[in-house]
Amino acid sequence: MTEVADIELVDVVKSFKETVAVDHVSLEIPRGAFYSLLGPSGCGKTTTLRIIAGLESPDSGDVRLRGERVNDVPPFRRNLGMVFQGLALFPHLNVFNNVAYGLRIRRRGPSEIRRKVKDYLALVGLAGLERRRIPQLSGGQQQRVALARALVTEPPVILLDEPLGALDLKLRIQMQLELKRIHRQVGTTFVFVTHDQGEAMAMSDRVAVMSGGKVEQEGTPEEIYYRPKTAFVADFIGETNLLEGIADRGAVRLAGDLELAALPDLGLPEGERVFVSLRPEAIALEAGAANRQVRWTGDVEETVFRGTNALVTVRLAEGLRLVAQVNGTSGTRFPLGSRIDVGFDLESVRMFPVTRG
Repeated sequence: MTEVADIELVDVVKSFKETVAVDHVSLEIPRGAFYSLLGPSGCGKTTTLRIIAGLESPDSGDVRLRGERVNDVPPFRRNLGMVFQGLALFPHLNVFNNVAYGLRIRRRGPSEIRRKVKDYLALVGLAGLERRRIPQLSGGQQQRVALARALVTEPPVILLDEPLGALDLKLRIQMQLELKRIHRQVGTTFVFVTHDQGEAMAMSDRVAVMSGGKVEQEGTPEEIYYRPKTAFVADFIGETNLLEGIADRGAVRLAGDLELAALPDLGLPEGERVFVSLRPEAIALEAGAANRQVRWTGDVEETVFRGTNALVTVRLAEGLRLVAQVNGTSGTRFPLGSRIDVGFDLESVRMFPVTRG
């Protein structure tokens, strides 16, 4: 028997005046998943989260929690934990009382409150800081308090609305690792909203990439990165060379009369515009290009050193450039203006029809 999803959205629509924020979104979030809603600002991800939480009501469609329709159930009866972008901690209360707040609202006994607060503060790495005031904590510590407060009532689902956005890069990476560890230990379903694709890819079991209120693609991080279904997903996730060409007699014609064999499942009529996506790390230069299925020649236009790797921009023709990712030290071997070979295999290429309108 198939296990009922923790959260299910069925053809959900939400508009604000003339703006459609959530456009016929359907999702199934499995129990125990770390699930991310990912996309740029204004794509509808936070509105989708607020609909799950009950903070917004859908204009149409259904919201189900563990199989039960909850469209008319108020937020406080949905038994969901939530970590807001602004954390919403009580500055006049110490760490213990912030975490204990939800338990007291539920009229739990003093001994249970003490035990659970102690356990969850230990889980998030804040043991011994029970009496510390919120303004005395670092940003990362405040983040942990908010997470402990959401977890302590042991809800089946935790909703996280861009909770790491205000942290600096090093601390954000540290908190990503902590969130993964905590999720693994407690087994609670996490629904995480972010515009940072690195965050989503690093932490999630599954990701829904959103644009313009719609889900462009849903799947594992690996599926979304290596097998994007739309040009938007290919461009938004990671780095890619996104080239435009024309379907021409079983091939795609690019600038400078360069051609690629058209993917057989693309099914495009002659003259149709096509996007071609090729990841920088799939491109080999010089000797590495020799045995690749496609090999072109161009001029080095730019080299950007990034530590462990370097990006080398090669101009193949007017209006056609490829960026290759190479080892950081080898990137210095290609002087500007030098003529080099560029190679890649067709299995690394993704093609998409150019969406009209």
